[in-house]
This record gives sequence, structure tokens and C-alpha cells, in this order.
Amino acid sequence: MSTQLFDNELCVKCRGRGFCNKPCRIYSKIKDFTPKTKTHFSGSSPPEIFVGKFNYPNISAGILAPDNSESDSERNMEFSAQESAELAYPEIWHEKKFSIDTILTNRSKLIYGKFKTEIKAKNNKFTNLMQEVSMAYKSVSTEFFLKKPPAYRLEINKHLPLIGNPAYLENVRLEENPQIKPKVEYLVSDTENKAVNSILELYKSQIAVTNINKILSAGLLGLKTQRKLVPTRWSITAVDDTISKNLLKNIKYYPEINEILLFHGYYVGNHYEILLLPDKFSFEVMEAYMPGSLWNLQSGTNLSQDYERFNGRKYYADSVTGAYYTMRLALCEYLEKIKRQAYCIVFREERPEYYAPLGVGILRELAREAFNKQPEKFNTIEEALKQSQTRLKLPIKTFTNKSILLKEYKQQTRLNKWV
Repeated sequence: MSTQLFDNELCVKCRGRGFCNKPCRIYSKIKDFTPKTKTHFSGSSPPEIFVGKFNYPNISAGILAPDNSESDSERNMEFSAQESAELAYPEIWHEKKFSIDTILTNRSKLIYGKFKTEIKAKNNKFTNLMQEVSMAYKSVSTEFFLKKPPAYRLEINKHLPLIGNPAYLENVRLEENPQIKPKVEYLVSDTENKAVNSILELYKSQIAVTNINKILSAGLLGLKTQRKLVPTRWSITAVDDTISKNLLKNIKYYPEINEILLFHGYYVGNHYEILLLPDKFSFEVMEAYMPGSLWNLQSGTNLSQDYERFNGRKYYADSVTGAYYTMRLALCEYLEKIKRQAYCIVFREERPEYYAPLGVGILRELAREAFNKQPEKFNTIEEALKQSQTRLKLPIKTFTNKSILLKEYKQQTRLNKWV
């Protein structure tokens, strides 16, 4: 496939499939992205797995790893564990403030060795190996035998980091024993513990959320009779949703904050303004996709919006989707830390510089960083919104005119009433 792929009007629909012959603004940013010609290679999986959702419950799944022999020829050494992790972990991308170009280049190094399976397939060699990789907390040296050379393609998805270079597996074997934390090994072997409980135990044991996603996706949590592979996109949201709901059980009994707080953060074209108001827990996210950004190549601004009041949501947040749950988790972690509850309204600008999807994991880390900063404090909402406007590119009314919770808050009678 040529690097001349598609123009801006086709980006959202094309997703790397090559619908046109014009320079692609995503592929063209990736350094040294060339077709992979090998059908046999060894690589250190970060660890990284992917479970697809197309044609569910008969899906494709597999392991991702770079061809380490390519780096050997250049540096005569294998990827270090840290270098390998940098290919897969949004926690590291955000911590090191990697640019989109760097992340894309890193992701393009991964070859996706995949296989077809049914979600409840038992005693499948490829599934078993994928599960071993998913449990590891350090890179796993793996040898791949592919049926054909990898396809020169990246799958572009709003919810996930880029998945590239897919090829069906002929065979695969681990060249070393995966390093697995005892808590993970214990919960995977506990087939009488519900998946929800296992997720919470892993989180309390400080297992990274990204790792929990992989373990759930690989079908390793829950009651023995109910275990199955979970598409990666679904597992990410399930973990964020499960943990934040559990935190909310306590948060909703905490006293309310007693002042207006404002947090903000920015990373690779994503800007957050997070407003906390004194009241019972409620939560709203509004995302504005600015002209020229990845999911809006038109002239106007598109807005997505989802919210919940004190009693929570009954249905999936299908407008904001996965970013809603990543933000709610970061918020709940903060409220649990300060032992307070609050009324939260989130404004997100997706700016033109966010030209390629990196998955919702970077948004979780961005929100966590914002909450780790000292908040700005205000006497009125008007003052807080005025301060937000100094950092937003769009008029603040783009958000406030649409906000359901802000309108409801203004209509309530309270001591620090909005004026």
C-alpha cells in the first residue's frame, strides 16, 4: 500500500484503508513506516494484546510485538523493557510527554500477529499464549511465524491506539517465562470470584489500569463458567466504569466541597477545563471537536455531551463514549483522595493539532494530571468561567449554552448562588 492514501475529507471514513491517492496526514507523520516483509521474527511484546469486536462473537485476537531484529541491525541490541513499554502504555506516553508523531512511529513498529477465534474458545493454543502475555507486567520475548507478510496498514479508531501491520499467525511461541505479579496470578486462578471483584482487587493492588484492561480482555477474570474474551474497546470502558462506580459508593456519602474549584490540562491537542461546584455528586462531559481536528474536518464545531445526576446513568454514554468513563474515573480518584463529593462539569476542546487518535487512555492520564495540580478557587461561577475562557479557543458559551447540569445548578437556591 502506498503512503498516498486519503485526503482530509475521507479521514474519518477511511481509517487507513486507502480510499484515495492523496498524501495522508497520519501516515505521512510516521518516520520510517515501511512494509514489513518477514514471516518469521522475534520481538518483545510490551506486553500488548488486542481483541477485536468485528463479527462478534467470532472475532480476531492476537499479540503485538516489534521485530527486534530491525533494531539489532542498527544498534546490535534488543529493545530494553522500557523501550518496549513505550510502544504500548498511555501512562508512559503522557508521563514523558511524547508527541503524536513519536507515538505513531512507536505504534507502527508493532506487528499484530492475529488469529480467528470464538470468544469462549477452550484449549486454543494461540488464546492460551495471548493470555500468558496479557498477565505480564514486563515485556515478553516472543517468536512469531506468520502465514503471510504483515499488511502495510494502520487501523484508525477513536477509542484505541493505532493497531498496525496485521498478519495471521502460523505459529507463535514464548521465548521466556512471562513475569507476572502474584496478585494477578492469584486472581486469574480464582475461578469463583466475580470479574467485578477481581478488577477492584487488582486496582487496589496498584496494578496499572492498562494492565487490568488486558487481563479482562484476555478472558482471565470472573467465574469459570462465565469467562470469555472481551473486545479491547469494551474492556477499557468496563474497567473505568467498574472502578469509578465502586469509588462513588463512598463518595456519595462524603460532605460536599465548600468552594468553586477549577482544574485544567492540555496534551497533544486535547484541552480540559474541569469545574467543580459545591453540591451532591453530578457529572457532565461536553466535548467540542474544533474544525480541522481528527473527527471534524468540516467548517463548524461539533459537540458531544453526556451526563449523570446523583442517581447515575442507566445507559451507555453513547455520545462522548469511552472518554466519559476515563474522565469519571480520574474525577472519582480525586474526590476519594480529598474525601468530598462535588458537582462536576467538564469542557474538552479537541483541537486541530490532534490529527491522529491515540486512544482514551491518554485522556485518563491527562485528567489525572489536571487533578494533581492545585485548583484555582473562585467566589462565583462567573469568575471561574471567565478564567476558563482565557485558555479555551472557543467561546465559553459553546459549552455553557448546551450544559444541562449548569442550567439546573443555576436554578437551585443555595448560599453561594450563581450570579
